[in-house]
Amino acid sequence: MTHRIARRRFLQQTATAVAVGSLPASSWARVAGANARLRVASIGTGGKGWSDLTATAASPQVDVVALCDIDESKGHLGQAAERFPKAKTLTDWRKLLDQQAEFDAVIVSTPDHMHAPISLAAMQLKKHVQCQKPLTHTVFEARQMRLAAERYQVVTQMGNQIQSHEAYRTAVKLVHDGVIGKVREVHSWQSGGMGWILADDRPPGSEPVPSTVHWDEWLGVAAARPFLSKIYHPVNWRAWQDFSNGQLGDFGCHILDPVFMALELTSPLTIRAEAPPVNREIWAKGATVAYEFPGTSRTAGSKIRVTWYDGAGKAPSSDAHGLPESYKLPGSGSVLLGEKGTLVIPHVAMPKLFPEDRFAGFTIPVVPSRDHYVSWADACRGEDTTTSPFSYSGPLSESVLLGTIAIRCAGATLAWNADRFELSGAPKAQELLKKPYRSGWEPTWIV
Repeated sequence: MTHRIARRRFLQQTATAVAVGSLPASSWARVAGANARLRVASIGTGGKGWSDLTATAASPQVDVVALCDIDESKGHLGQAAERFPKAKTLTDWRKLLDQQAEFDAVIVSTPDHMHAPISLAAMQLKKHVQCQKPLTHTVFEARQMRLAAERYQVVTQMGNQIQSHEAYRTAVKLVHDGVIGKVREVHSWQSGGMGWILADDRPPGSEPVPSTVHWDEWLGVAAARPFLSKIYHPVNWRAWQDFSNGQLGDFGCHILDPVFMALELTSPLTIRAEAPPVNREIWAKGATVAYEFPGTSRTAGSKIRVTWYDGAGKAPSSDAHGLPESYKLPGSGSVLLGEKGTLVIPHVAMPKLFPEDRFAGFTIPVVPSRDHYVSWADACRGEDTTTSPFSYSGPLSESVLLGTIAIRCAGATLAWNADRFELSGAPKAQELLKKPYRSGWEPTWIV
């Protein structure tokens, strides 16, 4: 009875949040002002931040008015300033937010540990937010992001842009159309190596901080540590628990996204991981995480198992997926085992149906791509809606990050009560839902 009540409450809360996150353009117009040009500030302008910025700026209705990055070099703030010479440039996002009257919306493309602190502060100023995936660094932060978007009635979008690609959209439609029947089981994986793991533990010593790098601002909410070149900034921070969520955090919000959307999953009941021991610093180089979710109208039973595999060469076995031996699994993706057939969703390519002879005469109806970035800008202006608002991507991120906690508690079956925000099954599981913050950098939470 307790599980049913908790699930009912969770579904009611999620439905309310989705309704807010998917307001029609006419409703957003009352919030944002339809047809006005959108003044955008970008925080994190190198790497993925560069593509997020330029893709959003492709909208003819967007003015890039401010740029912020802790690295002033050519590959980061430098190139952004060259592309958008009229925009203000800053190295501290807090000073950017102090100039709140000058912009309407923010792109947050920093390392994981700074997603929530920046995004929450922006939403509390009633700024629209586009934030990279995974949405946050902790489960608690993901819950806070959803609540903040709901409270402040801002337009939000997570940077799982492949959701808008025709391949993922087509896969979701195939499931919703009942082509493979109700789904019995799911296997998802990312079998690539983790080239960003360059050490097995924190290296000793320190190096001079380059004149272009503002190291204290890069650390942000994380505990102070000495600068070392190549180890952390710009890309290898993914190895470190203080800054990232490892391989599952990096790819889970992409690869599990069409699974969540197709099956209309809510929140897992249990999570169990098998992984080598992790130390206090580095993520495991491979893991298997088994989730058990409540069933939905798209699933064959009252519960459904979703198994995640990551690490070099890690993928479901042929016994698990039942596909022909002649078929080579893609390097990453998902297999959905249905009552009428099996759907393979590669990352990123068009889906494939099995058994091939059963679907030989079936033409897959392709759902056209949409522009993940411009649609967010248009939604901020009251002319569109987003498909990955925090009402959707918050719960998705919670599930992904529960998997990273299970990796830290490998071998234990964790039970999750989403309504009570309680995680049991291992001594430190509950405390891993949150994290400490460096003094002076603590976020302001949504009560």
